[in-house]
Amino acid sequence: MRPGPASDRPSFSGRLIDWQRQHGRHDLPWQKTQDAYRIWLSEIMLQQTQVNSVIPYYARFLERFPDIAQLAAAPVEAVLERWAGLGYYARARNLHRCAQIVVAEHGGRFPQDAKAIAELPGIGRSTAAAISAFAYGQSAAILDGNVKRVLTRCFGIEGFPGTAKTEKALWALAESLLPKQQSEAYTQGLMDLGATRCTRSKPFCSACPMHEICIARHTGRQAELPTGKEKKPVPERASAVLLLTDGQRVLLERRPPSGIWGGLLALPEVEASAAETFALRHGCRLLDTWSMTPLKHSFTHFRLTIHALYGSVEAAARCATAPGWEWLDLQEVENAALPTPIRKLLRLAAKRDCTDRPEKKQARQRTG
Repeated sequence: MRPGPASDRPSFSGRLIDWQRQHGRHDLPWQKTQDAYRIWLSEIMLQQTQVNSVIPYYARFLERFPDIAQLAAAPVEAVLERWAGLGYYARARNLHRCAQIVVAEHGGRFPQDAKAIAELPGIGRSTAAAISAFAYGQSAAILDGNVKRVLTRCFGIEGFPGTAKTEKALWALAESLLPKQQSEAYTQGLMDLGATRCTRSKPFCSACPMHEICIARHTGRQAELPTGKEKKPVPERASAVLLLTDGQRVLLERRPPSGIWGGLLALPEVEASAAETFALRHGCRLLDTWSMTPLKHSFTHFRLTIHALYGSVEAAARCATAPGWEWLDLQEVENAALPTPIRKLLRLAAKRDCTDRPEKKQARQRTG
């Protein structure tokens, strides 16, 4: 007899809790603590980011901001510096704003109720439930990407999980599966199951505690569920940027607080034809230029090709810095609040010898 969602709901939570205790993850840096600040930080970092990528950022972040009070008191630029490279920078800005609200309105302590937590910036229903479960032992349903995959496969839920109709059905199912006790083990078990067994590709069905009741396994539909989103062509965008440097420092612009790379330092968007005028406006004399290899970078909803023009300038050390602009030492590239593709371009600028430039090669050939 094929398993059915209604009949197997009681066994789902029991199987999951038993499995988590024996085979789940127990040694992650943010486990074995009930500190809501550390749990919240890990949950925000783990949004759309793999555990292995998060771990070093989590450690570095806590070194600089060991508690929520210090995070709230810091300038947002310092927060972005510790977040740089992790991506989805709205998370960092919301993190900072959330810390300020918790300190100012809640005495530096997170509310215990999941609904109250969800009202804070950058915290949705699922993340709030995880915080309340791990920090306070509260019982509330979670529904992140991993959990959606587990539930759609185990209970044979049709439809793309991102649609309102399917998501509503999944929330109802998630609520109905909640155990009355052991909510922390259950919640962690859902996360572990999706991350280590019920993976997007090549799921380990033989080692899954749900293999006897999973509809997708019984019908051979693991690859079909969850239902995928209709694929559309990914938009392509291009950007021209100017890398002005005297060989030691580079001119960067502080991006507006919102939008792409909000609050981060980035290369100014300047067309090659305007490079000389731009340099003069910032008090520098342009010596020579060369085009760097175009750099491609993928965002969630589009792909960006960055065309960077390297511009060597004279006397950058004496250039005045207007508000919103900053001369960054090339040796500080790794510690600055820079988007990943801009950091890559600056690494190339810092490492590439001047003799590799076309103009210098030609000069060598003429004098050789």
